[in-house]
Amino acid sequence: MSVTSALASALTGIQATSRQAEAISSNVANATTPGYGKRSVALAALSVGGTGQGVRVTGIRRDIDQFLINDRRVAQSAADDRETRSSFFKRLEEIIGTPETTGSLTARIGALDKALLEAASRPESEARLAAAVSAASDLALGLNQASDAIQAERAKADSQIAGAVGTLNTALQQVQDLNTQIRSFTGAGRDVSALLDQRQQIIDEISGLVPLREIARDHNQVALITTGGAVLLDGTAGQFGFTAVHTVVPEMTQASGGLSGLTLNGRPMATAGEASLISGGELSALFAVRDDLATEGQARLDALARDLVERFSAAGLDPTLTAGNPGLFTDSGGAFSAANEAGLSSRLSVNARVDPAQSGLVTRLRDGLGATATGPSGNAGLLLALSNVLGAARPTASAALPAASRSLAGLASDVLSLTSTDRLSADSETAYTAARYAALDEMERAGGVDTDEEMQALLVIEKTYAANAKVLQTVNDMINTLLEL
Repeated sequence: MSVTSALASALTGIQATSRQAEAISSNVANATTPGYGKRSVALAALSVGGTGQGVRVTGIRRDIDQFLINDRRVAQSAADDRETRSSFFKRLEEIIGTPETTGSLTARIGALDKALLEAASRPESEARLAAAVSAASDLALGLNQASDAIQAERAKADSQIAGAVGTLNTALQQVQDLNTQIRSFTGAGRDVSALLDQRQQIIDEISGLVPLREIARDHNQVALITTGGAVLLDGTAGQFGFTAVHTVVPEMTQASGGLSGLTLNGRPMATAGEASLISGGELSALFAVRDDLATEGQARLDALARDLVERFSAAGLDPTLTAGNPGLFTDSGGAFSAANEAGLSSRLSVNARVDPAQSGLVTRLRDGLGATATGPSGNAGLLLALSNVLGAARPTASAALPAASRSLAGLASDVLSLTSTDRLSADSETAYTAARYAALDEMERAGGVDTDEEMQALLVIEKTYAANAKVLQTVNDMINTLLEL
């Protein structure tokens, strides 16, 4: 080997070790950066005219486990889905309230029962009659507020869906743009590792909303397909469509056209059930909250309100009322019809004939809602009947709750029990999916940058660099010797 060949080989060694040191410094600096793929420098022997001329850098490898990343993304989607559902059930449980909670539905029912008994013990006391009417109004108000809170959760979910769809469309377009840029850089022989990191981070963001798989294409391109089979991106990014509403009421559903569904490239998509191609992520969970979970909670409240109305308007309970007239509790002031059960809890109110705020007389609670004149002040018969009907076991007429005979307080307890059961089940599923996601995330991180390993490699590179530098120095000395002859 000539002196000049030795010099060229040493220079290529210096360049190669410099690139290796650069890669290691990047690895160490990004050891905890999400989406960062460990870099390694690929080397090959440099040959010119069949003669070895040192070493050359053939490229920068980005070491990742794509299968593990895909599994972690699916687990992330499942964890976000269950967390969204669990959070809603916790909120629904708070809306209904546990028995020991001030203002809960069961507490309001107990307060009405107590007020009716106290009024029956002294039927001549208008103060006690007013307290009973106030307790009835408070119960109606509690159901109104619970219904409004559930609809607020639906409206919140609708707004979050709009935000998620906007995020999806933006992120998919970003991945498409990065695909184009990566293809261009790859063709020019440039290092695209940083762009690949950026693309992985964006795809991770998408995977929290919809479960997906990343499929490799030529020239470092990728396609994104949901686990259900919907093509989100394959060359061109898909476009999701959704229209948010400003107000949600119990009667509004996706089936009736009152609420927007989801479209992909202009085609309607199922958002629930086996036909859904996006189930398993936060987006499908938000649709479930808006269209299924919250409507089921609303239906249970409406069933409770219906039972309350029908108890106090039962035939023969108040002899002063004629058939078709509302009892103590009304549907927006009128009689209740079973065909209008949906949203009843939001419309429930106390009969204006006993409500002083509506020019009613509290004495009609004692004398009868249809009374035209004040009756005997010591007559507690109707008050006792009202108290008894409140605690009487009667079959539930609504299909939203299991058919059984129970008191109004028992029915309210069952509503809370069903909600608590749903919440506990959701919490259990959330814990499982979160643990699975954490385990896969930890496995992915373990396969990432190991700083101890990088430091050991850096020591080797340091020695290699010094050795090549020593070769340069030796060649320099040899050349100087020749020049001195």
